[in-house]
Amino acid sequence: MEHSLPSHHRALVLDDRRSGFELKTIPTPSPDPGSAVVQISAAGILPYHHQVLRHYPIPTPLVGGFSAIGRVVATGPDAVALQPGTFVYVDCVIRARDDPDSLFLSAIIEGFTDGSKKLMRDVWRNGTFAEYSKVPLENCIPLNEARLNTELGYSIPSLMYMAFLMVPYGGLRDINVQPGETIIVCPATGGYSSAGVLVAVAMGARVIAMARNTEKLALLVEHVKRVLPNASIATAQITGDEAKDATTLREFGPADAVLDLTPHAASSSSHTRSAIKALRRGGRVSLMGSTEGIGAPEIMMNDITLKGKMMYDRLDILSFVKMLECGLFPQGENFAKTAVFSLEQWKEGLDAAENRSGIGQCTVFVP
Repeated sequence: MEHSLPSHHRALVLDDRRSGFELKTIPTPSPDPGSAVVQISAAGILPYHHQVLRHYPIPTPLVGGFSAIGRVVATGPDAVALQPGTFVYVDCVIRARDDPDSLFLSAIIEGFTDGSKKLMRDVWRNGTFAEYSKVPLENCIPLNEARLNTELGYSIPSLMYMAFLMVPYGGLRDINVQPGETIIVCPATGGYSSAGVLVAVAMGARVIAMARNTEKLALLVEHVKRVLPNASIATAQITGDEAKDATTLREFGPADAVLDLTPHAASSSSHTRSAIKALRRGGRVSLMGSTEGIGAPEIMMNDITLKGKMMYDRLDILSFVKMLECGLFPQGENFAKTAVFSLEQWKEGLDAAENRSGIGQCTVFVP
């Protein structure tokens, strides 16, 4: 079913990696079976979007993008729940319907299988840096607009911070973190890992945040305590001495779980092994980063479960939205400090995003 689709719309098109995006007027897509056309209200910008343009494996030309928030304006004939006017979160993780191993991030990376590359190149090439975007039906997650925007006071641009919170939420949910449990987040001051601290606290967990930089740890605690005053959060410095760091963590008592979001630059650090040594018998570890060499006798001796997790699943998004709509996250302007840019300001937007990757920071395009 279609509803007031214009013949053309504006979009940021990548033709030449060296020159970057170009704002163009292109034909507006029509929905077909399995798809919806969404009018984009806000589209998130990754802190590393400059690198996406220059180096990531994506076909060109394409419309850039990431996850977004918008309103359904048209649907294919097989849509039964989504209707024109539905307020939705548009997820950037696209999966082949007949092969769960074939997935890619829309307009960001084409994936690593022949199937994912085919799907991106031939079907879902274009992203959300546009006034309108055609997306899979299953990637449209309905949002309660009245609850989120009116009752809880979220602006539409600030809601895009959920795109960053959902990554660690996928890992936390995968290892079944429960209210009252103690979880070690290591390291805890990066973009996704600091978001993991906030999510774990919102889930009712007690968090031990590990990092090398004590000043950044202090700022992290200050932020979390300000936006969620009842948060239970402690800190531990990563010294690089595996035994010493493990001893420091044990002083907080046996931990139940570890969320590892180690960046590639710190892949050889010993902090994950230290965190594993602080787990209770039967503890769980969610590996979402680039940690190498995590072998430790404690894994076998204490029945530790290690689980790798690639981002999140659709059920994780639905669960996260329920938490958000229940008011468990910081509300109103406390949710995120959001920098907003028009499509014409794409260079400024990408530059700003590169410098705004900390907790509670979000950068978006508003077409």
